[in-house]
Amino acid sequence: MTTAGDIMHRGAQWIPEHETLDRAAQLMRDLDVGALPISDADDRLCGILTDRDIVVGCVAMGHDPAQVTAGQMAQGTPRWIDAGADVSEVLEEMQGHRIRRLPVIENKRLVGMISEADLAQHLTESQIASWAESVYARG
Repeated sequence: MTTAGDIMHRGAQWIPEHETLDRAAQLMRDLDVGALPISDADDRLCGILTDRDIVVGCVAMGHDPAQVTAGQMAQGTPRWIDAGADVSEVLEEMQGHRIRRLPVIENKRLVGMISEADLAQHLTESQIASWAESVYARG
């Protein structure tokens, strides 16, 4: 059985909810990623921040990224998967919620992220095609 832990990208990092969006952008640059999980004061997942969120939800709205926090951008219920979950559960979660990145949690701590690139490296062409059709289809 292939698990979420087998296909995830290890070494994912949180951005604390109190950090500003300019700091989040710097961290994304340094880590070469397009999304960061947001942690609350108890190191629990409270959202996901993407580079698009920063541009569309902050800069394009005329707000100062040095004044807006990651926590202020967190919306909705964050989705995640346990490291021991089967890859079919990963696909179900991502397809069901039409998401492209999924934090992986083990013992209540962030241990990795699963992205489109991780899926492309570890899944069959058929699995990737099905996932892409579900996630990118117009609702």
